[in-house]
Amino acid sequence: MVKKIKVKNSGIIKLQFYNDFPDGNLVIGESNKSVPFKIKRFYFINNLFSPKAIRGKHAHKKLEQIIFCINGQFTLNLDDGESKQGILMNDPYYGVRLGPKLWHTMTKFSSDCVILVLADDYFEEDDYIRGYKQFLEYVR
Repeated sequence: MVKKIKVKNSGIIKLQFYNDFPDGNLVIGESNKSVPFKIKRFYFINNLFSPKAIRGKHAHKKLEQIIFCINGQFTLNLDDGESKQGILMNDPYYGVRLGPKLWHTMTKFSSDCVILVLADDYFEEDDYIRGYKQFLEYVR
């Protein structure tokens, strides 16, 4: 996991981790503590068997999210309209904040990849910017 994010509207989130050997690991995230907002929605993505799969391909006007790879790995590509950064997501104890006005795509999924996303608001289609050209116009 990258230790520094260079794009705007992003950052690293570290969850509490307890090794309870031999009974597994316990990972804890709490609203308004390790997660810097009240969680109103969560979703997960799995069964990413196609090596050509691309997820995301959008930005948000207001929504804030945190993305975790809780199993396997994938590449998270971030773009704030000025800087771009690719991040290998392969550590379940670290997430990346996806703030507003941040174009993101996810690629190069391992077949066992499971992605968990926490969001600070409910789904609202009007909050999405689905075209890259529209995104660049919005952030400039």
